[in-house]
Amino acid sequence: MTSKLEQLKKITTVVADTGDFDAIARVKPVDATTNPSLLLKAAAIPGYAELLNASVSDCKGDVGLASDRFGVAVGQEILKVIPGRISTEVDARLSFDTTAMLKRAHRLIDLYETAGVGRDRVLIKIASTWEGIRTAEQLEREGIQTNLTLLFSFAQAVACADAGVFLISPFVGRIYDWYKKATGNDYTNADDPGVQSVTRIYNYYKANDYKTVVMGASFRNLNQIEQLAGCDRLTISPDLIEKLAADTGKLERKLSPSKTGEARQSLNEAQFRWASNEDAMATEKLAEGIRQFARDQEKLEALLSAKL
Repeated sequence: MTSKLEQLKKITTVVADTGDFDAIARVKPVDATTNPSLLLKAAAIPGYAELLNASVSDCKGDVGLASDRFGVAVGQEILKVIPGRISTEVDARLSFDTTAMLKRAHRLIDLYETAGVGRDRVLIKIASTWEGIRTAEQLEREGIQTNLTLLFSFAQAVACADAGVFLISPFVGRIYDWYKKATGNDYTNADDPGVQSVTRIYNYYKANDYKTVVMGASFRNLNQIEQLAGCDRLTISPDLIEKLAADTGKLERKLSPSKTGEARQSLNEAQFRWASNEDAMATEKLAEGIRQFARDQEKLEALLSAKL
């Protein structure tokens, strides 16, 4: 019997959720994703010291530029060991400023293209705020494809599809965390609220012929991954990928394209904000996620500032 990882790869594109290119080379995913928290961890790895030093060279004290250069440098290294794409994130502190996010996204793409990496191998990651979705809509029109992250609600997914974004990353594990804390209950299999969220979004997209890719993210255990087998993509940490590779049990496909999802919807800004207000979990987890990424961005910039 082949491993569950090999079975999963036949029905779902496996993406590595890490900035450690040694781990990526070991688990052999198609794509990879990074974020400020993962870049901060990468910065502590001795093998990245040279990239850190190179990132601050000729930045004239601009720590934001140095940070973007480091993110792109890590992305370049990862692209050497994967056949697909790297997702690189816009500074989370800009999540409510469309103009600033556009400017930062353009700089990231320019840095990649200057390094000889075409935009066809890069996804720009942006938080799924209303402003972030509008930013992604504009970037998609320009031929810059996007990954909308920190996605916790159906309303966010509806707005992203309506905006024509390339890919969304609904956060399975963080949804699970919130409900477990709120109710005191543990959840498994199809009862897991994170699994239910991604399943609903996937079915809605397929039923309405949306081309936006659904990539489940933020997994806490193997069961969550197995319950979403068949999803377009799953971004998984290296330790969980290795556990899948060590398990030779049978993996059942759970998600398949069908016409059983809800009817197509469209939300204006007021409707989006009201739906978000009504979803306490999504509101809290989005704000918490932005704050966490912002704090890790600040820590990364402190490391870079010490080298300027």
